[in-house]
Amino acid sequence: MSFLDEFQANLESLPNILQKKYALLRDLDKSLQEIQRQNEQRCEQEIEDIKRGVKVGNITPDTSLIRFSDETLDEQKHSIRIADEKVALAVQAYDLVDAHIQQLDQYLKKFDEELRRERENAAATASPGSSVDGSAKSGRGGESGRGGRKKTRLATAAAEATTAATSANPTGMELDCPVDPNEPTYCFCQQVSYGEMVACDNPHCNIEWFHFGCVGLKEQPKGKWYCSECAALRTRRKGR
Repeated sequence: MSFLDEFQANLESLPNILQKKYALLRDLDKSLQEIQRQNEQRCEQEIEDIKRGVKVGNITPDTSLIRFSDETLDEQKHSIRIADEKVALAVQAYDLVDAHIQQLDQYLKKFDEELRRERENAAATASPGSSVDGSAKSGRGGESGRGGRKKTRLATAAAEATTAATSANPTGMELDCPVDPNEPTYCFCQQVSYGEMVACDNPHCNIEWFHFGCVGLKEQPKGKWYCSECAALRTRRKGR
């Protein structure tokens, strides 16, 4: 089986695998929304009970002694576990697509090398005296396509970059595009920068930049915006 046949065989199973992961993500999201809804209702009810207790004198107004019930805290912990599982599934899907992109890069590089050898052999057969010049020109042509794109490990970005490189230099492109291990990562997902991103307005935020999709944004927020960790920290400080 050739490399291309093997790649096509692996690619055929990719949609089904991704579909199963996305279906599981949807189920987890529904469960998470239901738990969050129940938890919000429980918190609101417990806050009202605390207010009534303080008003009639059954509960001390000391905020350090007031806390939510164990059921409420367990629901919140369960929500965090489901959210972590969603992130893990998304990373698995991401890595799966990225692995296929790297396989395609290897195939295109091998195809380009074979095509270059055929051109050189044809040039040597047609004009033996100019074979050296032909090789030199071929080498410059391959160099001109080098660095045509910076791999971001995203399937859409890689597909667009490959299309652009093919139209610009269909026969002499260099496709050795390893992921830069020194490229900085951002957001809760710890991935490289891509798409639209938003910065946390806390100057001491440990992460600073976040992908829209990871924090549930569809457009740039108006005014100041804080990530969930910094927002929780600000809430705790105000409650003191």
